[in-house]
Amino acid sequence: MRTRMRRLAVAAVALLTATATLPASAAERQARPDRQERHSAGGLSAVIRYTEYGIPHILARDHANLGFGTGWAQAADQVCVLADGFVTVRGERSRYFGPDAAPDFSVSSATRNLSSDLYFRGVREAGTVERLLARPAPAGPSRAAKELMRGFAAGYNAWLRQNRITDPTCKGAAWVRPITTLDVAARGYALAVLGGQGRAVDGITAAQPPTATSPAVSAAKVAAETPDAQATARAAAELFAADSADMGSNAVAFSGATTANGRGLLLGNPHYPWQGGRRFWQSQQTIPGRLNVAGGSLLGTPTVSIGHNDRVAWSHTVATGVPLNLHQLTLDPADPTAYLVDGKPERMTRRTVTVPVQGGAPVTRTQWWTRYGPVVTGLGASLPLPWTATTAYAVNDPNATNLRASDTALGFGTARGTADVLAALRRTQGLPWVNTVAADARGRTLFTQSQVLPRITDELAQRCSTPLGRVTYPASGVAVLDGSRGDCALGRDADAVEPGIFGPAKLPTLQDAPYAENSNDSAWLANADRPLTGYERVFGTIGTVRSLRTRGAIEDVAALAGRGGLTVRDLQRQQYANRVPAADLAAADAAKACAALPGGTATGSDGKTVDVGEACAVLAAWDRTTDTGSRGALLFDRFWRKFPAAQQWKVPFSASDPVRTPNTLNTGSPAFTSALADAVAELRAAGIPLDAPLGDHQFVVRGGQRIPVPGGTEALGVWNKVEAMWNPAGGGYTEVSTGSSYMQAVGWDGSRCPVARTLLTYSQSSDPGSRHHADQTRLFSGEKWVTSRFCEKDILNSPALKVVRAGERR
Repeated sequence: MRTRMRRLAVAAVALLTATATLPASAAERQARPDRQERHSAGGLSAVIRYTEYGIPHILARDHANLGFGTGWAQAADQVCVLADGFVTVRGERSRYFGPDAAPDFSVSSATRNLSSDLYFRGVREAGTVERLLARPAPAGPSRAAKELMRGFAAGYNAWLRQNRITDPTCKGAAWVRPITTLDVAARGYALAVLGGQGRAVDGITAAQPPTATSPAVSAAKVAAETPDAQATARAAAELFAADSADMGSNAVAFSGATTANGRGLLLGNPHYPWQGGRRFWQSQQTIPGRLNVAGGSLLGTPTVSIGHNDRVAWSHTVATGVPLNLHQLTLDPADPTAYLVDGKPERMTRRTVTVPVQGGAPVTRTQWWTRYGPVVTGLGASLPLPWTATTAYAVNDPNATNLRASDTALGFGTARGTADVLAALRRTQGLPWVNTVAADARGRTLFTQSQVLPRITDELAQRCSTPLGRVTYPASGVAVLDGSRGDCALGRDADAVEPGIFGPAKLPTLQDAPYAENSNDSAWLANADRPLTGYERVFGTIGTVRSLRTRGAIEDVAALAGRGGLTVRDLQRQQYANRVPAADLAAADAAKACAALPGGTATGSDGKTVDVGEACAVLAAWDRTTDTGSRGALLFDRFWRKFPAAQQWKVPFSASDPVRTPNTLNTGSPAFTSALADAVAELRAAGIPLDAPLGDHQFVVRGGQRIPVPGGTEALGVWNKVEAMWNPAGGGYTEVSTGSSYMQAVGWDGSRCPVARTLLTYSQSSDPGSRHHADQTRLFSGEKWVTSRFCEKDILNSPALKVVRAGERR
C-alpha cells in the first residue's frame, strides 16, 4: 500500500510539473503575478499528500486549483470552526445561535451575536468587500489572490458535498452551508480590520444620536458626558498593548555572522488562541516551478501566513502600532446627525441594517457613517466615547480599504531572500497589525514594522489633537483629531499605495543585524546594540520600560549571538528553555525574605495569618523554569500574579539600561507578604501541594486524558508563553486559552532542502474524533518537534504517506 501511495504521488508530481507554466525569473514572478495565472480547464482539483501528524502537502497547477486544495484540506480538519466563522462574516449568528450569546472573538471584539451581525451584515449590504475586490492591484488584490479565494470556496464546498461531518460540534447543523468567494474575502477583510473597526463593533452598532436635540443643553450635563482624559488614556494604553494575554508572539532572526555555517536562522513562536477561529493550520502549498511554501495559515485564509520556502523563512509578531485613530466631531447645533467641517455642515450617512433572530422578530438598527468612518460610542466598556448634542466620535481604520494581505503572503512565498520579503511588503502594503522578522540562506536578517497605520505624524497630532487627544496620543498612540478642520486630514506619502497611510520609507526597519528580535514591544530594541529611533509615536514608544518577556528574550538571543556557531538545535533549545526571567530577578530574594519572616508566617489580603514556612524552601529549591516537572513554578506563578507590578521593584527603569532595569525585588512592600500568603492559602485550599510539579496542574484535556503543558505566563516573561485558565476546583490551570501555536525553527545547510523543525501546539484538527486532534499537543507536552518534509524525496519517504486526489467531480 505504501509503495502504491508513493507511485500515485510521483505520478501526480510528474503530471503537474509537466503542465506548469514556468516564469522567466523570480523577479518577473513577483512583479507580474497576474500574468502567470492560467485558468484550469473543467473542474478544479488538487493532489494532497498527507505526511505525519496529518500535515497536507497540496500540489496544484495554478492558484485557483491551489486554493481548491487548501479549502478542501482545511475543511477536512476544521469544518465546524470554518463554518462558524463564515456564519459570522455573513451576519447570521443571531439567526442560528441567538442574539445574546457571545461569538468566539476571533474576528471582532463584539460581545453579543447581535452586534456582530449588525456590523458584518452592514459591511455585506454596503458592498464594501466587493468594491475592494474590484480595485486593481496593488491597491486591491491581484488576480492570483482572487483565484486563490475562488478556489478555496470551491474546495470547501466540494468537501462538504463529498464527505460526512463527524465532528459533533456541527454534525447535522443547518448553519454549515456552502460558501462563496465573497465569504472567503469577507473573512480576510474581518482579519484586516480586527485591530481597528473590529475593536469597536459594539460601539459602532450601538451608536445612536441623543434623543434631546435642543441646543439648550446644560453645561453640567455636557461636562458629565465628556470622557475623562486620563482614564481614557489609561484604557487606550491597555487596549492597544501588543503583549496582552489575547495575542502576542516572539520571533528572532540570526545572521550568518552568528551561525555555524554562515547561513541565517529563524525561530518563530507566535502566541495565538488555542480555541476558535483565530487558530493556525499547517500545510505546504506547491505550484511546480512557481510557488513552494510551507507554514501556518490562519483558518479561513488561502495563503501561508507564517512559514518558509527553500531560501527564506519569516514569522510575525503583533505590533505596537495603533491601526486606528479617532476624529472628534463638532455637531451642528440644530442636528446631531450633521457635523461641521470648516464651518460647513455635512450630513452623516445612515446605514439601516436588519438582522434575522432565532425565535423572534428581525432586529433593525441604524449605523451612522461620516467622511472619517463610522460613529462610535466606545472602544470597549472601559473606553466610552459618548455621543452628545455637541460632540461625537468617528473611528478611522485604514485597513477598512485593505484586502492586500494575500498578495503580501504570496510575495513572501516566492521570495528568494530577506530583500524580496521587504520588497513584497513595500509593494503590497498589506499587513494590518503585525511586524515581520525574517532570515535567509545567504545569512541576512530583517526586522520591519511594515504595517498599515493611519498617517498620524507627531506634527499632525501636535497641531490637530483635541484636548482628549493631547492626553491619549502620548500615553497610548491613539490620536483624537479635530474633525471640524479640513487641514487636519491625514494626507498622503508619495510611496504609499493609497492616501491616509504611511509609505514604506517611514516604517521602522532593521536589516542585517547579528540578531533581530521582537516580543511585542515596540521596534526600539529589535537589536539592543542597534536601537531604532526616529519613528512617530503611533508606531510605538522609544526609551520606555520593556516587558519581562522582551527583556528575557534579548538576554537570551544576545547571548546566543555572542556565543556564535549557532544551529537549528540552538533554536529548538531556546524555544523549550522555559526560563523564567521574573524568577532570575526575584526568586532568590523572595525565598530569603520569606525565610526571614517572624514565626514563618505572613498576613494575607484578608487579614488572616498564613504559615508560609514550607513555601520558603520550595522557592529556594525551584529550578526557575516552567518545565512540566518543575517544582515551585506553580507557587511562584500564583505569587507573582498577586504581587502588583507597580510595587515589585526597588530599582526603577532606566532608558540607558533597558534590559536590566527595573530590578531588585521590593521585599519590604506589604504587597510582597500578602501576595505570598495569598498564594500559599490558595494552593492549600485547592489541595495542591506547594511543591507540586507544574504539569500536574497546568494541562489540557484531550480524549478524557490530561496532557501536561510546559511554559509560563506573560507576567513571568517566559519565551514559551502559555496563558491558562485558573480553576483550582478543577485541578489548577485546566485549559490553555492562548500561547505558543505554530512554531518553526528554520535554517539551511547548502542543500536544496531547508533544515526545518515545526510544531502546531494544539494539533491540526478540532474534531475530537480525529487522529490529529491531540498528536502534536502530546509532542508539545514532551518538548519535541516535527521534522519538516519540504522536499519531494522527504514527502514520498514518509511512512504515513496518504494521497488524496481532490476534485469538484469525483
